[in-house]
Amino acid sequence: MHAVAGPHVSGVADMMVAMSPTASRDLLLGDLDEEQREAVLAPRGPVCVLAGAGTGKTRTITRRIAHLVTAGHVAPGQVLAVTFTQRAAGEMRARLRALTTDAGTAPTESVQAMTFHAAARRQLAYFWPRVVGSTDWQLLDSKFAIVAQAANRSGLPTGTDNVRDLAGEIEWAKASLITPEGYPDAVAENGRDIPFDAAKTAAAYAGYEALKSRSADLMLLDFDDLLLHTAAAIENDAAVAQEFRDRYRCFVVDEYQDVTPLQQRVLSAWLGGRDDLTVVGDANQTIYSFTGASPRYLLDFSRRFPDAAVVRLERDYRSTPQVVSLANRVIAAARGRMAGSKLHLVGQRPPGPNPTFQEHPDEAAEAAAVARSIKGLIESGTPASEIAVLYRINAQSEVYEEALTEAGVAFQVRGGEGFFSRQEIRQALLALHRVAERGTDTDATVPEVVRATLEPLGLTAEAPTGTQARERWEALVALAELVDDEVAQRPRLDLPSLLAELRQRADARHPPTVQGVTLASLHAAKGLEWDAVFLVGLADGTLPISHALSHGPDSEPVEEERRLLYVGITRARVHLTLSWALARNPGGRQGRRPSRFLNGIAPQSQRDDGPSRARKPRGPAPRCRICNEPLTSPPAIMLRRCESCPSDIDEHLLAELKDWRLRISKETSVPAYVVFTDNTLIAIAESMPTDDAALVAIPGIGARKLEQFGPDVLAMVKSRQSS
Repeated sequence: MHAVAGPHVSGVADMMVAMSPTASRDLLLGDLDEEQREAVLAPRGPVCVLAGAGTGKTRTITRRIAHLVTAGHVAPGQVLAVTFTQRAAGEMRARLRALTTDAGTAPTESVQAMTFHAAARRQLAYFWPRVVGSTDWQLLDSKFAIVAQAANRSGLPTGTDNVRDLAGEIEWAKASLITPEGYPDAVAENGRDIPFDAAKTAAAYAGYEALKSRSADLMLLDFDDLLLHTAAAIENDAAVAQEFRDRYRCFVVDEYQDVTPLQQRVLSAWLGGRDDLTVVGDANQTIYSFTGASPRYLLDFSRRFPDAAVVRLERDYRSTPQVVSLANRVIAAARGRMAGSKLHLVGQRPPGPNPTFQEHPDEAAEAAAVARSIKGLIESGTPASEIAVLYRINAQSEVYEEALTEAGVAFQVRGGEGFFSRQEIRQALLALHRVAERGTDTDATVPEVVRATLEPLGLTAEAPTGTQARERWEALVALAELVDDEVAQRPRLDLPSLLAELRQRADARHPPTVQGVTLASLHAAKGLEWDAVFLVGLADGTLPISHALSHGPDSEPVEEERRLLYVGITRARVHLTLSWALARNPGGRQGRRPSRFLNGIAPQSQRDDGPSRARKPRGPAPRCRICNEPLTSPPAIMLRRCESCPSDIDEHLLAELKDWRLRISKETSVPAYVVFTDNTLIAIAESMPTDDAALVAIPGIGARKLEQFGPDVLAMVKSRQSS
């Protein structure tokens, strides 16, 4: 069945190169660290590689595949490596080809490396006539029209964003193995934010499935159907299962923390009762739960396979020790089940500059400061293509597009269009142009006219539910606030003049395509890296985003936002700046709070009021790391949380710390509280510091106590984390 199923074309012996096993092994392992070698040389399976950011997981995966082939454990055509993006699959194939060409190992080029959907599509094309018969199938490149028809029949709105949100709900349900009948209960059980009534959504979901199979001669399949039908074919037809399992003997799954229940079902069907499986993942980088992705398969791997080899890759070759330390401190505060799988990264690069924290009076000042810093980096030799500005939502890009344009710095928007290229902004400007042509007979101000015009397009008083509708709303809010800024600066500005100004801004942001600074959302930045990264807009309500906070301060949605910040930090190799603004508009009320994820981590913020004003260092007021309320009492400041907020203490570590303190106090003949107070021990047992910087961030631990007791305390913490 072409490169996916069917009989073997040759044996392992025919594919081996004419070189000694020792020479081949040396070439494969010579530049790997101890843990990477352990992962490469582990038995055929099952193997779980817990690979932190920047630890060389792709190199490790490809070397493991090459070792299995070279050692004669498996023929290259019997290996199926699964990734989550075409880009990652292409990189893996390139690495495997490079091993063949440069290292002289076995010809791993015939190893299949592809996405789940690409693999399922090939398999289904081969097996379909046997399991279905004469009925043909066709892959839907776009399901929009059918979803819109199903929405209309179910009484749901059929606007573009509404249909896209409904399609997203159907995709989540299918990826989570939830039927239309089970959708309402599943939504309630998961506490999922949904854009429409659950019963009507379920009806539309059922209608969509019916519309796809209404013809007796042709079945329409979406991408999730590829996985569903592939799994069913293998599960329900013994001959199909036997042929597939004869063809593929060894499986490798990258980014295993991001598999959905549907993808896991396909993987289980592929495996049958076998266990020749290597998975690679990092629960700290689970940021796609809204699509149905679940880290539980990674976290439960050792339960499913009790004899599995588990290897931890923690040596970070991407980032400086300073960046790595900050990443460790951010993720050390994680709560919930995934917190138990924390990897402690150890930076391997030479030291670099410390990450900087910047507080600004408003977003325009923040963007201007970022643009100045970027220009300085470029002038000092950092290529523009090695610099990124990362934000939580796409609507935040506008102010950075403007600031970089004014600074004469080329940029490109990744994972989305530039602000003025977005469909909703183009529609809004067209609607405003029509209003300007008609003229207005009212005494309404320009901002009032703009808001009245944008309201039918989605500018409601409150943020809507649904991903697409919310993104549209955020973009329209950004446009309305941009108008407010323009009118505040020029009170006599009328609507035609305003539109001319906006058109000029839009035109200025369409230079010839060049390599420039990357603007991207944190989600779009996953898997990428740059020499310099600016994490911007780090205020409560933006990161963590407001609809995550609505679930509660210690909820899983808030924890996913923490992991998103962690992913952003680990994109930086050398330079890292984290910033936030206290107000949206210049002169506005400065009521925003820095992100709760920075509480106790940002040792000192720097207020930047613009190039013409002096910069004054100031320490941020301590805030609770759980609810972000100000901390006033000494115990609360010590614990970095309100005394009434729930504790996430490691009781075993606290007991061990108290035993250690008692021993030290006896040896030095001083009272126990002189060593460390009870509150200090509690703070250590809650925050689980993993390096000197995290330890001295706890009030009451200075340089002297760090020197005296730091090694002992950090050793106890590390021991608890690895137990």
